[in-house]
Amino acid sequence: MKELIDIFLDYLAVERGLSRNTVISYRQDLVQYMDFLESGHIDALSKVSKNEITRFMLFQKDKGIAANSIARRLAAIRMFHRFLAREKIIRNDPSNLIDSPKLWKKIPDTLSAEEIEALLAAPNLRKKQGSRDRAILETLYATGMRVSEAVTLKKDDVNMDIGYLRCIGKGNKERVIPLGKKAIESIKRYLSSSRISFLKGNESEFLFVSRLGKKISRQSIWKIIKKYASDAKIKKPLRPHILRHTFATHLLERGADLRSVQEMLGHANISTTQIYTHVNKERLKLVHQKFHPRP
Repeated sequence: MKELIDIFLDYLAVERGLSRNTVISYRQDLVQYMDFLESGHIDALSKVSKNEITRFMLFQKDKGIAANSIARRLAAIRMFHRFLAREKIIRNDPSNLIDSPKLWKKIPDTLSAEEIEALLAAPNLRKKQGSRDRAILETLYATGMRVSEAVTLKKDDVNMDIGYLRCIGKGNKERVIPLGKKAIESIKRYLSSSRISFLKGNESEFLFVSRLGKKISRQSIWKIIKKYASDAKIKKPLRPHILRHTFATHLLERGADLRSVQEMLGHANISTTQIYTHVNKERLKLVHQKFHPRP
C-alpha cells in the first residue's frame, strides 16, 4: 500500500505543483495512516471503509493530537483516496462522507510594536552576521513572508529602486510585496558588506546566505529569531511565523483593508486572513476589561 503513497506524492509535486515541505508533510501523515491500517490487519486500500478512517481520527485524538493537525491529516487522506478513485485504483472513495473535526481557531501569537522594535534593534550592526540578521528580520517583518519563502528569495527578486520584491509562495504562486524604507536600508547595508564577505568571491543567486556562502536554511532563520528575541528579553512563546503574524496584525490595527493584507500574505482564501481580525477583537476585550469601571 505504501507504494501508492509515492505515486500520489509524485502527482502532487509534478501536476499540482505543491511545495516540497507540503509534500513531506503529506508523506508523514499518510505513512501514519497506513501504519494504523496495517495494525488493524487491513492489507489493501480497497478494504478501507469510512469506519477505518473515523477510527484513525479518534485514535489521533486519543493520542492528544491537536484538532488542526487531525484536520490536516484528514485532508491528506481525502486527497489520497480521491486520487486513487480517479485513477481507478479503488472503486469508491470512503472518505467522501466524513466531516472534518470542528476546529477552534487559534489566535496567532504576535509581538507588540515595542517588542518588534526591540527585536529589530537587537543585532549588532558592527558584526557581519549582525548586519545580515537585521536584514533578514526587517524583510520578514516588512513583507510578512513565510520563512520558507525568505530562504528561497533571490537577489534579483528584490527591486530596491521601486521598493518591491517578488515572492514565490505555496503552489509556486507569485506575488509582489512592497518593501519599507527600513528594510531597504538594511538589505543595502547587508549587500555592501556582509554578503560580499560571506561569498568570498563566489556567486549565489539567493539573497540571504550563510557564513559559508551557501543558501541560508529555514532552521538557521528560526535560530536567528529565537536568539534576538532572547537578547531583546521577549518572554512570549515564539513560533516560526511570529513575524508574519505580527506583520498582518499591525497592518490591520492601523486600518489596512483585509483584501490587501490577504494579497500580501498570499492567502488563497480570505477566511485564512480573517483570523487576524480576531486578534484585534481579543485585544479590545482585554483593554475593556482592564479599564472599564464595570468590566
